[in-house]
Amino acid sequence: MERSLFRKPVPGSWCWEMAAGDCDVTMAPEPSGAGEADLEREAELFKEQGNAFYAKKDYNEAFNYYTKAIDICPKNASYYGNRAATLMMIGKFREALEDSQQAVRLDDAFVRGHLREGKCHLSLGNAMAAGRCFQKVLELESNSPQALTELKNAEAVLEYERIAELGFVKRDFRKVVYYMDRALEFAPACHRFKILKAECLALLGRYPDAQSVASDILRMDSTNADALYVRGLCLYYEDCIEKAVQFFVQALRMAPDHEKARLACRLNKMQQAIEDCTNAIKLDDTYIKAYMRRAQCYMDTEQYEEAVRDYEKIYQTEKTKEHKQLLKNAQLELKKSKRKDYYKILGVDKSASEDEIKKAYRKRALMHHPDRHSSASPEVQKEEEKKFKEVGEAFSILSDPKKKARYDSGQDLDDDGMNSGDFDANNIFKAFFGSPGGFSFEASGPGNFFFQFG
Repeated sequence: MERSLFRKPVPGSWCWEMAAGDCDVTMAPEPSGAGEADLEREAELFKEQGNAFYAKKDYNEAFNYYTKAIDICPKNASYYGNRAATLMMIGKFREALEDSQQAVRLDDAFVRGHLREGKCHLSLGNAMAAGRCFQKVLELESNSPQALTELKNAEAVLEYERIAELGFVKRDFRKVVYYMDRALEFAPACHRFKILKAECLALLGRYPDAQSVASDILRMDSTNADALYVRGLCLYYEDCIEKAVQFFVQALRMAPDHEKARLACRLNKMQQAIEDCTNAIKLDDTYIKAYMRRAQCYMDTEQYEEAVRDYEKIYQTEKTKEHKQLLKNAQLELKKSKRKDYYKILGVDKSASEDEIKKAYRKRALMHHPDRHSSASPEVQKEEEKKFKEVGEAFSILSDPKKKARYDSGQDLDDDGMNSGDFDANNIFKAFFGSPGGFSFEASGPGNFFFQFG
């Protein structure tokens, strides 16, 4: 836990109510043996110490002690509930969501667990899932004032989102910003709402404000394609064209299907520069500067075949070391573009650290694991299985320093017995997660899955 992430709750807010005494005090079940009794007493002691630190608003220590209790007694719902409350207090809603979901899996009648799960969903912008959680609370406690209030908040967020989407279609960007601000009051951790707001701010000419929102998101998630697109959009409107293109291209690397980034690359002034150079060359086909400028534009927009063609023309005309190196660079990028882009498959930048590569693999492997899509159509199952294998292949290369170095330099991995296809995606998955004996995906509501090792 980073202490810099801590924030003091505001009196009157639900965070304040939690800080004032939202720790669960459910007693552990009666132990079945002396050894087990000692462990459960130790776990209860850790929980009580966590409660004490929670009351003092020392959420770092509270988290540590709740984790110790969980390590000893991983089947106690209240321990996960308390740790979820702690994570919520420091704004880590995704981690809190996992703990609260585990708490209600262990105890479906755990009212506070359902409340916390709902609050996490709502904070992350999933108002429909939040509503289902609050409805569950009302099934358990029909007159719960907190659940009734939170259910109204979830319904309000859904309405704000509907109005904002309609406003965007009508290009009423001020209305979108207004309603996204209203929605973010209840969903402060929702990147989707922030991105929509930032894009509209850019379209309104409020570039510093839009840049600020996008930069905040990128600090938390450097691979967020939408935030990269917004950064590029702002730079484009500020006539920083080359920098804008870099962000659009990076967004496409993170999300190849990002249509807005693709369209921006297609319509930006880089294309105008290519056209200007082409017109100049038509007037004088020996104009080396026009070829050089056009070739660089092709490189920047990843049109490598065209870049190679121009650099070949340049080198034929002027056989300098510089021109030879530029041609070699273009040929290498063309070769690399025709093979699998492992960075794109994992959704990381080429400068990603070892930890970032591992984190990306964990996310993508869980997303595409065949067991998660066992109820999907045969076509979807086949596509997800293919993606799961590609993710495993990408990780097997990028996590191996020797293979990664050869891959980055454009060398063939089949040389020296380094066959990129010599791997088993399931074995990589099991080795990475350390499964002791099988694993399963359990659904916890439409679109929400819980991954658990058996």
